[in-house]
Amino acid sequence: MAHRLLTSPNRFSARFAFIFTISLSCTYLCYSIIFCRGTIMTNHAYENKRCVTSKNAGGKKLLGKVEEGCASAVVDVKEAQRDAAGTSAAGSHWSEGKLNNKNISVAQKYGNKKLPNALIVGVKKGGTRAVLEFIRIHPDVRALGTEPHFFDRNYDRGLDWYRGLMPRTLDSQITLEKTPSYFVTREAPRRISSMSHQTKLIVVVRNPVTRAISDYTQTLSKKPNLPTFEELAFKNRSLGIVDTTWNAIRIGMYIIHLENWLQYFRPSQMHFVSGERLITDPAGEMGRVQDFLGLKRIISDKHFYFNRTKGFPCLKKPESSSQPRCLGKSKGRTHVQIDQEVIDQLQDFYRPFNIKFYETVGQDFKWD
Repeated sequence: MAHRLLTSPNRFSARFAFIFTISLSCTYLCYSIIFCRGTIMTNHAYENKRCVTSKNAGGKKLLGKVEEGCASAVVDVKEAQRDAAGTSAAGSHWSEGKLNNKNISVAQKYGNKKLPNALIVGVKKGGTRAVLEFIRIHPDVRALGTEPHFFDRNYDRGLDWYRGLMPRTLDSQITLEKTPSYFVTREAPRRISSMSHQTKLIVVVRNPVTRAISDYTQTLSKKPNLPTFEELAFKNRSLGIVDTTWNAIRIGMYIIHLENWLQYFRPSQMHFVSGERLITDPAGEMGRVQDFLGLKRIISDKHFYFNRTKGFPCLKKPESSSQPRCLGKSKGRTHVQIDQEVIDQLQDFYRPFNIKFYETVGQDFKWD
């Protein structure tokens, strides 16, 4: 009996310890469940606020912003990309000037530098600067303003150097550059093809006689002591022997240069713009350029007016500018006066080249 009384407290202590342990374990389990649930909800909330990074969204820049503005920044990029494709967000009514400015701003901030999808490869004094300036107002085009001369003078610098010159573009935009001397550079077609077999090529051509006179006029403005046009154009004028080594003459032998390009590019990859129609019908010519590039026809008659002083079309004043955009002083300058007999001789010289050129490209430019 005494033994039982002595051991009763021990049994009570054991039971108490057991119950206490069970209670403590339950309490720990409950707190663990509550803590895990809170962590999961917090992570879920963070995921909702976190920026979605991609190569086009400028991830590092977006992550540097406060969380409240993070999601809206991504939305802005997506909306801008839709705008750049020619559609605006619901309920917004952008003017073309503001839309293009927004696209440029967004491209500069979130875009990537890419190798060009299309090139204006020629020809000198044909109207290449006009085509570049006109196509640049399209919201889906970003173009390099200067001539990089990569495929003729700077090829040894490499494609990374060339890419670094390009403007930043969104995925929906075309990257474009122009260098008119490419068309007459023997190595250019092969080099461009090595960059991409899918490159689209724009060639602006003009009556080769008019083009040669314009070329000479430009050179004369820089070198006043230049020999006369007639002296440079002919080896023997009385016999009508033209000097084809003079670059101003040789450039206009379009078919010779074109045959080199057709060794590397399909005719469907080349589009020929008429320098004459670019003056008389800029909207029509630019409409065909937009079709060739796979762009929506946005550039139209409403963008142009004819400048009677320059004898050349200019772009009407955009909302973002205080003045209309006309080409530089060197564009539309008065040509040197050349005797009609000299012009006729050169027309006769170019005629067989022109005819073969018409047949090859399937277009009659009516230069005769």
